[in-house]
Amino acid sequence: MFTGIIEELGVVKNIKKDNNNLLLDISVAFTSELEINQSISHNGICLTVTDIEKNYYRVCVINETIEKTNIQSVVEGDLINLERCLVVGDRIDGHIVQGHVDGVTECVNISETGGSWYFTFKCPQGYTKYLSEKGSICINGVSLTVANIHETKDEFSVAIIPYTFEHTNFKIIKKGHFANIEFDVLAKQIARLISK
Repeated sequence: MFTGIIEELGVVKNIKKDNNNLLLDISVAFTSELEINQSISHNGICLTVTDIEKNYYRVCVINETIEKTNIQSVVEGDLINLERCLVVGDRIDGHIVQGHVDGVTECVNISETGGSWYFTFKCPQGYTKYLSEKGSICINGVSLTVANIHETKDEFSVAIIPYTFEHTNFKIIKKGHFANIEFDVLAKQIARLISK
């Protein structure tokens, strides 16, 4: 379980095919603190540490995850939003994030507004019922607040403050890029109960 508060940006150092899986080597400052079998959120995807070297650690991405996330477009040198799992007793500064990505969302517009940014995304089909203005959303592992919903276009916007822009890979997202999206688990459970 995570909070959507990005701890650091990691760098993809190597990508290797292993049958239908991908092996990713990630370099980050906290590598020496990691343990095998630890869960880390990578752009919102919960992946398990399988190997640790001096300057990097490795995760295995199975085909199920490759097909449902933007991991298939990751290349060597890319910046990855990283968050280690929540420790019981920590403050939850974001919201409850599972690391179970619901799908990918396309960035359809970016506007700069005097020191902050509005990123507008296309909502994946069938998921608009989980959106609410001022509700929580997780994009590329970042806990965000829905600023606006454009229902006629199935789009929504999030406002990005300078700190988040500089300390996450939002600074490299462009119009047309695809990001991982996880809708609020509480919204999903409420919608499920109401539909019964």
